[in-house]
Amino acid sequence: MTEGAILVVGLAALAVGIVLGLMARRDARPSTWRIAQLDRSVQRAREDLRIADDERRLMQLVLSSMNEGVLLFGGDGRRRFANPAAGRLLGARPSNVQAILPLRLREAVRAAASDGGTTTVDGEVGTPTRALRGAATPVGGDGSVLLIVSDVTETLRIERMRRDFVTNASHELKTPAAAIQATAETIRTAAADDVEAVPGFAEQLEREAARLSRIVSDLLDLSRLEAGTTDDDDVSLDGVLRDEADRCNAEAGETGVAIEIRTVRVPPVSGSRRDLSLLIRNLLDNAVRYTASGGRVAASLRVDGDDVVLTVADDGVGIPSRDLERIFERFYRVDRARSRGTGGTGLGLAIVKHVVENHGGTVSVDSELGRGTTFEVRLPAAHGNAPSILRR
Repeated sequence: MTEGAILVVGLAALAVGIVLGLMARRDARPSTWRIAQLDRSVQRAREDLRIADDERRLMQLVLSSMNEGVLLFGGDGRRRFANPAAGRLLGARPSNVQAILPLRLREAVRAAASDGGTTTVDGEVGTPTRALRGAATPVGGDGSVLLIVSDVTETLRIERMRRDFVTNASHELKTPAAAIQATAETIRTAAADDVEAVPGFAEQLEREAARLSRIVSDLLDLSRLEAGTTDDDDVSLDGVLRDEADRCNAEAGETGVAIEIRTVRVPPVSGSRRDLSLLIRNLLDNAVRYTASGGRVAASLRVDGDDVVLTVADDGVGIPSRDLERIFERFYRVDRARSRGTGGTGLGLAIVKHVVENHGGTVSVDSELGRGTTFEVRLPAAHGNAPSILRR
């Protein structure tokens, strides 16, 4: 009921009361008691109007603050109410049932009106496409239908990522496990007939076991990082970078790749030394794996305003532009065959992204196919006793 309608009803009730009182005592002058009673009636009517108006304002405030779209259609199909979120989600607030888009929401409203039960459907709208979920429920018994619309784009994306993660993790674990089983069976059968072949199979067994161990280790690290970082130490990134470069030099030397470190004195970063070491290790390992023999990997640190900037660049195979947006996804590989051949698990860059986000930073990549790749990580510098910048 609108404010004007409430006011009209209140005044009408008040007028009826006055007229009835006058008719009952036409020949008598109103007593002091009746005047006081009339005054109390007026005050109650005013209070009722104020309460009704407050409730109406509160209802509108709640509906206007909702992220879900709320629309009410009458039995004649015309829109009786629509909150602002309905216009944002649907692109416009439809004037009637026939104007509802996407079409599946329109069908849900008609089904609810005819069947008398709640109907829930999914639909897509806009560019870029957003996924909407609508629930149409009959109300009032006169054919009116209440439609609630929600944006489930992010929910569906997360569900899809979880399904893909389970599928990919199962596949990645199954591959080395199957290779280990097959190699072990071969060693068992070949041990008596071909002793000289056993060392070669044993070496293959060791490689597959190490690969399986790396996958499990990365999965555990990723699971831990998704829960957030709780450490709040002052970490010197130049020391971490040199330590990880020294650790990576052995593998780089075997493949003929040179690692060059360039750094200046930088302020510490507030966070977890263990996780920041993991970040740098994965960036260096990734660069070495995808750089051919004779190539070079350059890692540097610098200060830019309030940020400590880590750059890891290589002159390796590079990344196609179509893949740049997805390289931080778990188990995503630009070249699956090459990645497995170099010993990659497909989780390194996902770990990098989580560490950066947990420390309130950003990571970006610039790459050109055949010309190398550059990763840039920006982390806020620690400032004395400033509050922790860790997130989650």
